[in-house]
Amino acid sequence: MQASFQAPDPALIGSLRFNEAGLIPAVAQDWLDGAVLMVAWMNREAIERTLASGEVHYWSRSRQELWHKGATSGHIQQLRGLRYDCDADVLLLTIEQRGDVACHTGARSCFYDDAPTPSAGGPAAAPPPADVCTELMRVIEGRRDQPESGSYTNKLLEGGDNRILKKIGEESAEFVMACKDGDAAEIAGEAADILFHLQVALAHHGVSWRQVQRVLAQRRGAPRRE
Repeated sequence: MQASFQAPDPALIGSLRFNEAGLIPAVAQDWLDGAVLMVAWMNREAIERTLASGEVHYWSRSRQELWHKGATSGHIQQLRGLRYDCDADVLLLTIEQRGDVACHTGARSCFYDDAPTPSAGGPAAAPPPADVCTELMRVIEGRRDQPESGSYTNKLLEGGDNRILKKIGEESAEFVMACKDGDAAEIAGEAADILFHLQVALAHHGVSWRQVQRVLAQRRGAPRRE
């Protein structure tokens, strides 16, 4: 699914509040899981080129020149959406990151450290915080790859499809009954149970949550079913 773009809207750019150097900070956020990937600066020309091409351009303060993200590394950022904050002095770019690497160290995101001493980043760096379903899937995949004694998730995985699919069937029936009863709290709880067991099944079969997110994104705006 490709995003479409129109020529830059002078009114939109004119409404932004640039600093004294003519720059505005831009936060790049993953279009699927909401993870913050990086923060950089843009000027008017960078915004214009981004909107016109659909590929993100920034302004490099150190080199004092426009910077087409990924032009050298191949890690291009395809723009999916652009918003600005309530003060019109910060941009939020929703982007699709080619190669899933935004940081110059090779990490997925520039935001990987949470310890007193900075690390070197790289492909093995900790992933950035994301939506709750993505975080849950990381825990499930962690249990799969490094089993823990007494873990309910590991008991399900050890039982394979027979145990996992049986639980999905049971939880689905309980979700149906909760809907019939009309109890919002019960409905939410049973829906959460279904999602958890679905993710266990996905992990068991080596299907990532991101694959599911991509399918959902591709279906957005698809022709309606008769």
